Amino acid sequence: MDPVTWEGAVNARRVLGSVYRMGRQEWLTDDGWQQLRRDGVSTVIDLRGTPERRRRPTDPEVSDQAHAGIEILHRPVEDHTHDGYEDYLAPALADGAPYPNHPRYYPSMLQYFPHRVAAVFTAIAAAPGSVVLHCSAGRDRTGLVVTLLLLLAGRRDLVTSQYDAGARGINEWHRISPVPHPHERHLDAAELDAFLSGRIEALQEFAASLPDAEAVADLLREYGVTDDELDAVRAKLYGRAS
Repeated sequence: MDPVTWEGAVNARRVLGSVYRMGRQEWLTDDGWQQLRRDGVSTVIDLRGTPERRRRPTDPEVSDQAHAGIEILHRPVEDHTHDGYEDYLAPALADGAPYPNHPRYYPSMLQYFPHRVAAVFTAIAAAPGSVVLHCSAGRDRTGLVVTLLLLLAGRRDLVTSQYDAGARGINEWHRISPVPHPHERHLDAAELDAFLSGRIEALQEFAASLPDAEAVADLLREYGVTDDELDAVRAKLYGRAS
């Protein structure tokens, strides 16, 4: 989980090969976008819902051409208009969370929105160069996709560390952010360890439900990802952009 230093980027890391992750793209500066291009990024995949895709007053001003040459794809992994969305959301609300922000909800995301998750893999496969995945924090929705990518690549050994790094990265941002988050705050070391403990356990249970790379491949095939697309995704994870 090598950190990257694109200007303005929050919680940005290389996942594996030519796949990266970060928090919201609106944090990037003009120079940050240029740095993405220099690192071979051809595609940024935004996993957020439509209402989240907006600039905030504290975001940097960027030129109209800031991300020229980089395709930005909107591939939300949740569907707020889905008939079952309230059922999907209910367990998180019962837990006192404003949205599903814990790996224990990963199975529900796959249960309710499997085609949307599969569409992210199709987009990764089609990208001509390196790919950046992001949601808002770069932790939970991004964490689901990254977990599946690592399992597909046979890198189960990185599943826990990638989530830990993402959670710690956004926690550090909460410490210095100019605007307090409406639902989260910076946690001190002891609080963060407690915050992570249950999440890591749930993450490991989720990973155990997919015992090998072929189980992930079968899941994705069921919802429309082809063998050629799976090969293209693996190539990126092994360090070979198409």
